[in-house]
Parts: sequence; C-alpha cells; structure tokens
Amino acid sequence: MKSTISANDNLSKPFSLTDEWKGPYNGVPAFDKVKIEDFLPSIEEALDVKRKEINAICTNQESANFKNTIEALEKTGSALKRVQAIYYIYTSNMANTTLDSIQAIAEPRFAAFQDSIIQNKELFARIEAVNNGKEKESLNAEQKRLLWRYYTSFVLAGAKLDDSSKAKVAEINQKLAGLFTKFSQNQLADESEKFVELNSEKDLDGLPESIINAAKSKAESKKKSGTWLIANTRSAVEPFLTYSNNRSLREKVWKMFINRGDNADKNDNNAIIPQILSLRAEKAKLLGFPSHAHLKLADKMAQTPEKAMALLESVWPSAIARVKEEVTDMQKLADQQADKIKIEAWDYRYFAEKVRKAKYDLDENEVKQYLQLEKLREGMFYMAQELFNFKFTQVNDVPVFHADVRVWKVEDNRTNQLIGLWYFDPYAREGKRSGAWMTAYREQETINGNITTIVSNNCNFIKTTNGEAVLISWDDAETLFHEFGHALHGLSSKVNYPALSGTNVATDYVEFPSQILERWLSTPEILSKYALHYKTGQSMPKEILDKIKKAATFNQGFSTTEYLASALVDMKIHLAGNANIDADQFEKQTLAKLNMPKEIVMRHRLPHFGHIFSDEGYSAGYYSYLWSEVLSADAFEAFTEAGGPYDKSVGKRLNDYVFSVGGTMDEAEAYKLFRGKDPSTDALMKTRGFPLVKK
Repeated sequence: MKSTISANDNLSKPFSLTDEWKGPYNGVPAFDKVKIEDFLPSIEEALDVKRKEINAICTNQESANFKNTIEALEKTGSALKRVQAIYYIYTSNMANTTLDSIQAIAEPRFAAFQDSIIQNKELFARIEAVNNGKEKESLNAEQKRLLWRYYTSFVLAGAKLDDSSKAKVAEINQKLAGLFTKFSQNQLADESEKFVELNSEKDLDGLPESIINAAKSKAESKKKSGTWLIANTRSAVEPFLTYSNNRSLREKVWKMFINRGDNADKNDNNAIIPQILSLRAEKAKLLGFPSHAHLKLADKMAQTPEKAMALLESVWPSAIARVKEEVTDMQKLADQQADKIKIEAWDYRYFAEKVRKAKYDLDENEVKQYLQLEKLREGMFYMAQELFNFKFTQVNDVPVFHADVRVWKVEDNRTNQLIGLWYFDPYAREGKRSGAWMTAYREQETINGNITTIVSNNCNFIKTTNGEAVLISWDDAETLFHEFGHALHGLSSKVNYPALSGTNVATDYVEFPSQILERWLSTPEILSKYALHYKTGQSMPKEILDKIKKAATFNQGFSTTEYLASALVDMKIHLAGNANIDADQFEKQTLAKLNMPKEIVMRHRLPHFGHIFSDEGYSAGYYSYLWSEVLSADAFEAFTEAGGPYDKSVGKRLNDYVFSVGGTMDEAEAYKLFRGKDPSTDALMKTRGFPLVKK
C-alpha cells in the first residue's frame, strides 16, 4: 500500500493507527501497539488524509475519465481503512465503557464524512461525466461494474438532490448514526449484565456437564461462588432450554433472552426504534422512494420489496403448517407427564429434543460428543483444500488483540503462493457482541500492488477449563461452516478493485456462498474423519450418521418460522412509511395477522434486532438469508447431479463464477453461469421437507 506520509516523516513520527501495516504476510495489524486513547486522533488523521485525496481528484484539471476519477477513488482511503479495521475489531470484540464513549463520538463523524463525499458536487460531476461519456463503452467488464457501483451508490445516497435536500439527508444520517450506536450498546449491555442464577444442584437437573461447567465459569467471572449463571446469550440460553428439566427456570431464562432491549430500564430500545424508522422513512421520501424498503432493494437481486415478500410468503404457509405438526408431536409427550402441561414457547426446544429421541432415536447430546470445535476446524480446512486448493498453516509471528485469537496463513496448495491470513476468535467474553460473524481486516486487490486479504471468523462458544475439548451442537457446527464460507469467499477473491473484492456483493447474494458451505458439514468425508468422540477418538458410528441423515428435515417448521417471522416483520415495518410505530404493538399485531404459532417467537424480536437497527446493513434486508438459501439449495444440486460434493468440475465453476469474482459481475448473471439456469425454490422446499410451492 502507498503511504501518504513520507519516509522522512516516519523517522520522527510516533506510532499511529493510520500507519501502513508492517511485518510478514504483506503486513499485519499492529495489535501489540494499539491504545484505546489513539482511536479518536487516528480517526481524525485518517479522515483528513482521505479528505485531501478526494480534493486532489476534484481539482484535477484534466477532463474526468475512468483512471483519474473512478480508479483514483479506489486508491483513496487506505489509512482510513486501516484505522476503521482496528476500531471495529475492538468495538465488536472488546467493548467497554471507554470504547462506548468513543463510538458515540466516532460514528456521527464517520456518517458526516461519508455525506461530505456523497454530496461533493465536483466529485459527483466527474463520476457522472464518466458514466455518461463515450469512454464507458471501451471499459472492460470489471471496470464497467465498478463504475456502475460508484454511480449507483452515489445516486441512491442523494448525490442528485438539491442543496436543501442534501442538508436534510446529512442531518438524518447524523441522527441515525447516534441511534444505531445507542441501540447496539443497549443490546450488548443487556447481554452482558443480565443472567439467571442457579442456586442449587437440583437447578442443574438435566443439564449436560459442558453446560454446567460453562455456567460455573460464568459465575466465577462474576465473583460468585457455589452458584451457576446462565448468560443472556444465544450460546448459553439455547442449550439450557433444550436440556433443563426445570420448567420454571426454562421460562425464566427464555423471558430474559427474548426480552433483551425490552425491559423498561436504561437498556430499553423501544424509544429508539420509532426514531430510526421515522428518519429512514423521511430519507427515503427525500430520495424519491415510497419507503425505506424500496430504497434498500433498488440495487439488490430482489429489486423490489414485493418480490422479496412474495418469496417469504410462499414459504410461510408450509412453515407454520409444519409447526402445527411438530407441536402435536410434542404435546403427546407432554400429556404423558404428571402435570400435563400445555406446550409454551419455553418448552419448544426441550420437547423437540424429546421428540427427536423418540422419532429418530437421535440424541443431540450424544451427537455433540463427536462435535469438537477444533476437529471441526480441521474439517473445514480439509473442505477448503478439496474445493479451493487452500492450505492452512498456523503461525505465531503476528500480534493478536486477545490471547484467545489464533492465526493461520493460507496458501495455494499447488504453488505455495500466499493467499491471505485467517484469524480465529472462537470464544465468548465480556464486551464481545453475540452471535458469529466474518470480518475482512483487509480486502484483496491489485491496483495498489498485490494486496492479499486478511479475514477473521468470530464466534461465541463457551471456553472450557483445563484445556478440555469444546463440544458444540449440530446447529452451532452449521453456523461455524457458514461463517467459514464467508471467510472463503474473501480468501478466494481474485479481482483488481477493493470495492468489488470478496464479499462486496448484494446483501441478498452475500449469504449464498456461506450457506452452500454449510452443506459440507454433513458429507461423509467430514463426519467420518473429523466428527470424533472427544474421549475415545472414535469416528461417529454409521448408525448415528444414518440417524442424522434421516432426521435432516426434523424441526424445520420451528427454524423456518422463527426466521421468517423476523424477515416478514422487518419488511413490513419498513414498508409502513412514516407511521408512528410502537415496536412492541407492531410486532404483536403483525404476527397475529400472520397467524404466528404461539409456541414460537421471532428469532430476533424488534428491541434486540441488531441486524436491522444497529446499522443499515440488513434493514429491510433480513429476507436475504432465505433468498440466498434458495440459491444455495439449488446450487448444491449441481454437485449431487454430478460426482458428489467434492466434484472437481462443479467446484471449479463454483470458484470461477461465485467465490473468486466478488462483485465484478451481476449476481444473477454469475449464478446462471455457474448453474446453467435460473434458481428454483424446489430444492429449498425439498431440503426443508416442505411440499413444493405451486407455480
């Protein structure tokens, strides 16, 4: 990367987060030198550097062309990217009150700076001149795509508005930045500060040893002895709800979890949501769209909210019909108990596991004994080698931001050429946001030199004591492979421009590469070699493998319905325009109209729906997971129709037209080149065990 600071200046200049990344592997983040107090001054320095870079483009006396405008834009902001990479790593994984206060200052500044670029008349005039000029026809396909990306994103952000409207959009973006930060901080606070305390051995009835040990460790971290704590995170709550025999405690833990951000206390998000919605609706109107949903889908595969809703609503009837069947099966077991309870939402996972045992003789806890986190990681490496010719080698010569983080260099297994680095941060901790995700610390590109990517996977598994194996559920194993799919998408990138690199594709396409990678978990090659019993080291027996395959569509009503409910409410609330919305009431009324089964809640209730209220990423876009799942189900059939999951010719097409091309191609065209046809929902319905949707 080219530095904006001269070599002589560097001799006397102290360390800054804006500095080029030095060291092996084309440079790495200097986590060993990071100080929280450096964030704000480094952010200001980086913003100033990019401001000057943009000004140089605008004041260029030459007529605008692709090289001096679009490509020049791609070369700006290297210092800012480095600062933001480290800033977001810390705010996502190491949050504390100091970082919270820094976020409250930094996020509005980022928003204001982005608006200053979008609303720069001279800059947009040059972009528009290139877009409308004759040179456009002579550009190659990737250059045309980059030009389209810049022009479209500027227009959708308001570059063509009059000055008064631009000022209003900028004001709205400032307000939204502050609200997003507050929402996510409230959510994290509820997940960090709230827990359910178990005070006696009888409260542990039914819990596997791994859950008990995790609860004990959580109590010790809170300086509590002789007690156990169930944390307010998905990785702690869902196993508890599955195995605890204490129904009143299940209810208590369930209510704690589903009411994150909804407790009428200092972390309550209900007042924030209508403000965000109102501002989004106002901005959409200024930009000429009937709703925020229409604005957000304008450059996506779905194109319109109506198309996205049509997909969601086509699957919904089958999903809730399957829930009714699942509840009937569970109620039969519940009726056999002495107290003859009626199945409630806090009972669903518990009785679903009992039905699984009864119907398929499949015990999830037994399966879990074979799902060691580290062995599955090795299985992912095997998959990456077979599909992408990647070789992973752990390295210890780069700094990390926490002792739990480990690093692997990734090379082409045939040529030993460096592909990039993969950072793995698997364990839950205070200050780390919940869930699992992938991040690109640095994008692959060639216009600033042969820049290799750096990606990470971050999870929230419960760390064991004394070096014992970390055992995870089947669902968590799928999530592990899913997020690794995002990482492989980034690592596979072979493009010129960073804005089109890796996962920089439409949000309703970006989940496709990750979702198809989930399907390799259940392949015999992975399970026979890497699903090894944590005590005996024996492979998972064939009888268990057969049971897993037989039970593949089990509980799909539950998983599909809890997801679809969130996706439908997300879309409907963003189609509501400028209505004055009470989030709790809107959620309740919308679900009632949908005939939502009372035994299930949304996977993400509105007061903690970080996907749509902590930033703009998935707002009116949570449908993307199902949209991408249609693609992944259909795409995997290309393998099954050929030589199987590791078929080399199909794998090459997947790499050539999906994983390596980033955003250089129209997503629908890229998919068609891979598959030879447009996707169909038939494979999705088959995968979930639902009746096919009538065409």
